[in-house]
Amino acid sequence: MDPFEVRMQFISLLRNLSASRDSIQKVVSYSLKYFSRCGEDLWDCIVEQCQKGTINHRINILYFLDSLCETSLLAKAHRPPPPDPSSSLNKQLLASSSSSGAGADLGSFYVDFVSRDLEKIVQCVVPEGRQGLPNLSSTKQILGNWRSKRVIDPHKIDRALSSLDARLASASTSVSLPASDAPTAHPRPHSSHQQSLLPRNEVFKRIEEDRERHKRLRERRWVQSIPNPSSVAHPVAAALGGASGLAAFLPLTEAEERELPLDVEFENEWETTSDWNEDDVEAVMEERELWIPGGGSGTTNPMNVVFRGQGGGMDLEGGTGENTVRERVPEELGEEPMDLEDTA
Repeated sequence: MDPFEVRMQFISLLRNLSASRDSIQKVVSYSLKYFSRCGEDLWDCIVEQCQKGTINHRINILYFLDSLCETSLLAKAHRPPPPDPSSSLNKQLLASSSSSGAGADLGSFYVDFVSRDLEKIVQCVVPEGRQGLPNLSSTKQILGNWRSKRVIDPHKIDRALSSLDARLASASTSVSLPASDAPTAHPRPHSSHQQSLLPRNEVFKRIEEDRERHKRLRERRWVQSIPNPSSVAHPVAAALGGASGLAAFLPLTEAEERELPLDVEFENEWETTSDWNEDDVEAVMEERELWIPGGGSGTTNPMNVVFRGQGGGMDLEGGTGENTVRERVPEELGEEPMDLEDTA
């Protein structure tokens, strides 16, 4: 198909987009299939339909973008590495492909477009006033998911979320202000409320679509991350073994330019962890009681125990090679250290 036919068929798919999984996957597959030829044109179609569609259709497009970003990162992870430019044959191939325009860098597919036009998309999905309130909760949930998985720069996500919070505050104040001036401003909010009402069939359609989306969300909570088959060539990914489920679908290439899944998990835990307080002290004391019954009075102090063995970073006991435990005794007591054979 020529680019015009690709664009027209894609617009038809977007107009028939619904909350069902099959509908979303069909549009996602079509978008990735023609990305190398018409990626920019297809993205313009997405933004255009997001501006023109109804409030229910716009949230469907946002959920479609969520699936599109995840599939784009998966496609980038399974993309073969670029050829070595030092070879003479590869130099000729790269020169011919660059002259024909087919060898352009695909990047992260549509993720780059979403990151570039994120504020515009959010403004279209959640317009100002009471009209955008039905899409506010779902939009914040998707943005939070993108931030936790590092799909898009967290700073851009924070700016979008702050704009949504400010818009919600302004909408609440605009609704509460006319109540104090009831004699003059009563008909005006009533007329705007009538304009913001959805038709009856749109309301029932939105209820069914929300039910479908919530069912899919419950299914995704049970999905466990599986290691990438191509992680054998990546020692970092092989060491992690796919244990982190936050960014398990992120590409494993270009390790020097990306965050490790372990780093993403640490940052998420660091942001949600409170400062050191009395509860932490109590938790440490409970762990100490479980380790040493009696609270350590007259027994070994867990802070003064030295483990000796063949492990890395530990002192070695001479000769036998068996792990032993030695209690540190203050020098002023004048007692000899006590060695306890480790029966384990």
